[in-house]
Parts: sequence; C-alpha cells; structure tokens
Amino acid sequence: MGAIAYLLVFCLAVGLAAAEKSDYCLSEIVKSDERIRSHGYPAEAHTVVTEDGYVLTLFRIPYSHKLKNQNEKRPPVLLQHGLFSNSDCFLSSGPDNSLAYLLADAGYDVWLGNARGNIYSRENNIISINSPKFWHFDWHEIGTIDIPAMIDYIIDETGHSQVHYAGHSQGTTVYLVMLSERPEYNEKVKSGHLLAPCAFFEHGSSFIFKAMGPLVGTPGGLWNQLLVDTELIPHNNLVNRVVDNSCHLSNSICNNAFIMFANGGYVNSNASSMSVLIETHPAGSSSNQGIHFLQLWASHEFRQYDWGTKKNQEIYGQELPPDYDLSLITAPTHSYSSNNDALCGPKDVDTLVSKFTHLTEDHRVPVQTFNHLDFIIAKNMKELVNDLVIERINSYEGR
Repeated sequence: MGAIAYLLVFCLAVGLAAAEKSDYCLSEIVKSDERIRSHGYPAEAHTVVTEDGYVLTLFRIPYSHKLKNQNEKRPPVLLQHGLFSNSDCFLSSGPDNSLAYLLADAGYDVWLGNARGNIYSRENNIISINSPKFWHFDWHEIGTIDIPAMIDYIIDETGHSQVHYAGHSQGTTVYLVMLSERPEYNEKVKSGHLLAPCAFFEHGSSFIFKAMGPLVGTPGGLWNQLLVDTELIPHNNLVNRVVDNSCHLSNSICNNAFIMFANGGYVNSNASSMSVLIETHPAGSSSNQGIHFLQLWASHEFRQYDWGTKKNQEIYGQELPPDYDLSLITAPTHSYSSNNDALCGPKDVDTLVSKFTHLTEDHRVPVQTFNHLDFIIAKNMKELVNDLVIERINSYEGR
C-alpha cells in the first residue's frame, strides 16, 4: 500500500481543495436505478422527505424479471450503506454476487437506502447545501430520523407491517441507534442483518484511527473546530476520473484506493467491483459522522456525539454524552463479522455481542483474510455472507 495509498490521499485532498461543492453531476454517472435496469431488472426511484427537511432517495427493485413474480407476495427488505457510500455498494458486483439482486431473485421487494448528504440525497427543503447547517448532523440523525422515515415509507408503499433490514458498516451503526433511541421501531423490523457491525472501536487498527484519532477524537481542539459541520470527502468528478483511470492501468492502484481505509489486504476483493464503486464513491457525508466514529475510538464507548462538557450539559443534561442502550433492541438481529476487519474487528465485535443482550446470532466469517470491504466487493462474498443472509431471512418467511 504505502506510497500509492498516500499519493491517492494527496490527490483527493488536492481535488477537494480545487473543487466547489457543486462539482458533480448525476447526469454524468450511472445511477443505481439505471444500473439495475442494465441487468434486466425493473427499477424505481422514490423520494422520502424527513421531518427536518432532508430529501432522501430510495431505489427499488420491486421484483425479479427472472421470476416474473410481480403479482406474488414479496416481503420488503431495506439495504443501508456505510460511511462515504451509497446504494451502489449493494449493486457493484452484479446479479450473480450482489445482495440486492440475490434478494430480488429470492422473491423479495428490495429497497436501497441513501442517507442524507450522499450524492443521491443532497437536498433539504429548508436549508441550502452550501450552509454549514445542512451538514450539522452525524449518523445519530441518520439512525433516529432517516432510517425510520425510510421504514415508514416502505411500509406505507407495500402494505406490509414489517421490513427486513441489512446494513454494512455505518449501516449497522444507524440500525443500533434507531432501535435503542426509538425502540418502537423494533416491532417494525422482522429481522436485522449486520454486515461488519460497527459500534465499538477500542481495538481498531486502521491507520485512520492512528492518524486522525488523536486530532479529533476528543472535543475542543482546533481540528474539531475546523472540521465540524462540513462536507467530508465529497464526490468529486476530477478525483474520481483520476482513480477510475488508475484502476484501468493497475489493479494494485485501484485496490489501494479502497483498502487504504480498511487495511487488511485485498486477496478476496474483486477489482471489477471496485472499479464500479469508483464511479460514485466516495459519495459524500458530513464531517461530523467521521468525528463521531473517532470519538468512539477514543472513548471506547458506544455513545452519542461529544460536544464538550459545557454543550453536553446543555444538550444532554450531563457532562458526558449518554450511551446507546443496546438492551432496548429486541428485533431479531444477526451479526456477520470477520477476523481481518481493521475498522470493526473481532475484539470490538466481542464487546458489542457482550452488551447486545438480545442478539439472535453471532456469525464469524471462517476465512481469516476476509476484511471490512469484502462484505461488498469480495469474489467469495455470496458463499460466505450473502447466501447466509438470504437463508436467515427466508426462515422468518417460512421458506
């Protein structure tokens, strides 16, 4: 990795410094619904407006063209992406491997979520995207506002009283936040599936923790003041073209563009899947999301955003932010984790499991080299993860 990874980080930094927030155009990329249709599946785009004005895009694969099951019962499944990502992560490996297509072919009504701030959800009916107020959120708001809004919309559209849920990385974090902060949603989740579950980070070995944790992991420092309420690594056409062309020149460069964030090598990774991801990744997010994760690394706790003693007293009525109460999560939930995850590794999953008193299943991927990103780009993810997820979802449907 070494020099190549840091060169790519430098390219990203230069590209971001030179580009304005508007330096992206959805018409220039293959969007999720277009990508779905290119493989012969029907696709829809839906808009959900949150209580605080964010306009979220949900993509849908309503049925499988292979099954022609549009007139049959199709239980809904919501898939939620991780940090810097979007709905394309569940499509990037194509119909034979990606979870979204596999679920559609298994007879499910598949919905792909996009959190506030990414390329598909960059509008707010009240606040301009150029205002710092637009970016004044982190994954706490995604968990307490965005995901519940998506679930309610899906229930209203489909007539089902419950949805199945599967999330990757931050998509697991927001699930835990939602069900602990808004426990009434436990009844609306038929089953939950956490791919690379992220809540505790004490043992995180990624260089991101080592490089940025000491700078922004605790509140009050200069870096916190500079970085808070801004867009973090937005989608940038110039940078994406450079990395995309690099992928075509060298698989090693393409691999490092992603693996530098997760570490752990890329023996299982599919280079063509990464090339697809590059088209719409990084997808944009609030800097507060990254800061919040680094705070968890520094505190060794799974708790709300730390604004510092004074502001914490104003917001929470206490000096430290409150912990998320995992005991309130009662929806049937399955965890899928791996040994070679440098972000949410096995020891931190152990901590999560010990505090998640109602966890239904703790599955560890048996391949020792499987890493954080392999859950969405590995050549063997169908056999090691996706087939298991569908098998377990099927069990709740009596299949």
